[in-house]
Order: sequence, then structure tokens, then C-alpha cells
Amino acid sequence: MFAVVPAGPLMAQQGGLSLPENPQLFGQQDPNNRKAMVVVNGEVITGTDIDQRVALVVAASGGKIGPEEIQRVRTQVLRNLVDETLQIQEARSQDMTIEDAEVDASYGRVARQNFGQDPKALDAYLTKIGSSPASLKRQIRGEMAWQRLLRRNVTPFVNVSDDEVRDVIKRQEAAKGTEEYRVGEIFLSANSENREAVLQNALKIVEQIKQGGNFVAYARQFSEASTAVVGGDLGWVRLGMLPQEIDSVLVTMNNGQLVGPIEIRGGFSIILLIDKRTVLTADPRDAVLSLKQVLIQFPAGMTEAKALERANAFGEAAKGIRGCGTVEPVAQQFGGEVVSSDQVKARDLPPALQQLVLARNVGEATQPFGSLKEGVSILVLCGRDDPQAAGGPTFESVEEQLLEERTNKRSQAYLRDLRRDAVIDYGN
Repeated sequence: MFAVVPAGPLMAQQGGLSLPENPQLFGQQDPNNRKAMVVVNGEVITGTDIDQRVALVVAASGGKIGPEEIQRVRTQVLRNLVDETLQIQEARSQDMTIEDAEVDASYGRVARQNFGQDPKALDAYLTKIGSSPASLKRQIRGEMAWQRLLRRNVTPFVNVSDDEVRDVIKRQEAAKGTEEYRVGEIFLSANSENREAVLQNALKIVEQIKQGGNFVAYARQFSEASTAVVGGDLGWVRLGMLPQEIDSVLVTMNNGQLVGPIEIRGGFSIILLIDKRTVLTADPRDAVLSLKQVLIQFPAGMTEAKALERANAFGEAAKGIRGCGTVEPVAQQFGGEVVSSDQVKARDLPPALQQLVLARNVGEATQPFGSLKEGVSILVLCGRDDPQAAGGPTFESVEEQLLEERTNKRSQAYLRDLRRDAVIDYGN
């Protein structure tokens, strides 16, 4: 049995390909019906490998991926595993050894930085969500292999001239007083043949992130840019440094806003505006603060009216604070807990609290904030070191950014070559 669609005339060539407008299809094939394993240049990716990596994506989404979306996620995860396998194989073919001790050390850093846990606690967490330590360690191994391949085979052949760097610095200095943006990006490559499928995948990723998915985790799993290893963080950029399609959107975005997919040359980008600041101008949010926090809790069973009355009384008492030396008596009056913290950057506070604190003079308390369920707090400003005026861009920093951009483009071409030469058996 085979499906028949009336054949039509050939289209004009696309990228050297002659394609019919209405092709006749022979045989039956369901791209979503795969055997339990895929073989990449003789190396097996099992169904279990896919399931465990899918579990990481589901966990990053807070478990909000519905059954109807799992197949799409599985398809994308499989593509990632194929690329990861090709990267590990390429490193092996060039006698690059990624030692187990290196992988374990990186795994430990992930546990501490992303989970606030030691490796054993992370082991238990991964098992609980249906993944495994081996799955995450394999991803780490793939990232290490790829970075070393790029350092050997790509980075040494990427060059930026001194004149190019000076031209960029000149443009940046001319932009003093304008805004620059810290941007996160998930990039999905596309061509004329797979454009629609990639677009639909990008739309689903945006939907999942907006529903509570972790942007950094999605970037690590899905982005095809070299910045995937750092969760898609492009660092600080100015208008003119990214494609015009992205620039035109950035100027309209607010901090924390997600936009996309944006079609650019070579594919689609999903953009997260992490932060923005004024070029070469001191940012008050870079002030280093010394703070005291007073937190009061409400006994179980207390009515909302009583709790609200107590919170308002706490706020009135906070108005009488005159310096950090008078914090403890107020805390004792309400049975509150006092926590002191020095060397806090204002920009590291939750956005809603940044201006609340920066508007205070030293020794003053903020108005109460929090919730009747979790407790109500005040912050008292005990000290503040304001930032110096920002210095101009350095030759080294601009050169590094230009090199990163060109390395990223060549790394995408490198991976395309590995895919093109691979022997992949999907077991249809």
C-alpha cells in the first residue's frame, strides 16, 4: 500500500534542489512512530535515554507539559541527543578525552549553583523526576566535548582586526546615554524546507516558558547557539550588535519580558530581556547595600482581619526606626526575626524591591511587603556605596565579543557538516 498524491511540475530550484509542486508519495511512513532506539554512526540512543532527557525538560517546565506536547518534546530531545552524540564522537575521533573526574566536577557545580544541593541530593532529585545522573552527566560530557572541539578547530581560525575593534568602540562611545540590554536567546536553525515545523516548535517552547518553564533550562536543551551552555545568556548588547529584527523588538521590551519566535537569517530566535541599563552611565542599581530584614509571621488560625491589623501596626512601628541600631526593639515587639546582609547589589534584589530600597536614606525602613501566608517583612538600609561612573568599553572586551559572534556562526556550520556526514538509523 502506498499513498498517491497527483504529481505536478518541478518548482524552480531551491538551494540546488529541483522539487515538484505536488509530489507523489510512495510507501507509508509515520515520523512519530519510531522504534525504541536510534543508531548514530553505530552508537545507540535508547528509548530510555530519550525518556530521561525528556524528564529534565518536563521538570524545567514545572510539570506543565501536557500529554499532547510530549511527542513534540521527545522529537526535539532526540535531535539534541543525535547532535550530542555526534559531538562526543567527533571529539573521540580527534583523541580528545573527557575524563570522568572532569564531568563529575562539573556535575557538582551544577548541583550547587542550580539546585543548592550536593551531588547526592541532585542524584536523588533526578531519580525522583524520572531522569538519572547518567543522563545529565552525558549532556555535560557533550557540552565539554563541543567546547574543546571549537577551541581546537574553530577559535584559532577566527580573526578580528584591530580596525574592526576600534570601529565598534567608536560606535559604542557615540552611543553614550543610550540603553544597552542583557539578553537571553534560544536560537533554532531553519531553512526553506523545515521552516514551518521549526516555527511551530518555537511557538510551543514560548508557550511552555510563559506557563512557568525555566528559560535557562530550555536554552540548554533546545538552543542551537554556542551560548546554550550558559543558558542562552548573550551578556550585555547594544542596538546594532544583533540582527535588526531583534533590535526593533528590544527597544519595546520590559525587563523579564519574553518575545518570539522572531524570524532572522538562518532560523528563529526567542528573546528574553533579562535587564537593561544606560550605556557608559553609572546605574544606581549597581549600588552595594548593607541591609537588615525584619520578618514577622502570623500564627496558624489567625483570621485575615487580625493578621492585616498586625501587619499595619508593624508598618507604623517601622516608620519610627532611626538607624539600624533601633531595629531589634521593633523586631522584639512583634516577635520578628532579624537577618543582616552586607555586600548586596541593588540589582540582585527582586525588581519590585529595587526602587523601594533605593528610594530610602540610610537608616530608613521600607514599607512592609510579603503576604499574610508567608510572612511580612521590612528592609532597613544600613549603608550604601554608590557606583562610580561606568568606564568606556575596553579593547579586550569588544574583541572578545566579536570573536564570540564569529565563533558561534562557524560552530553552527561545523555541526551542520557533522550531521551531513552522519549515518543515522531511525529504525523505521
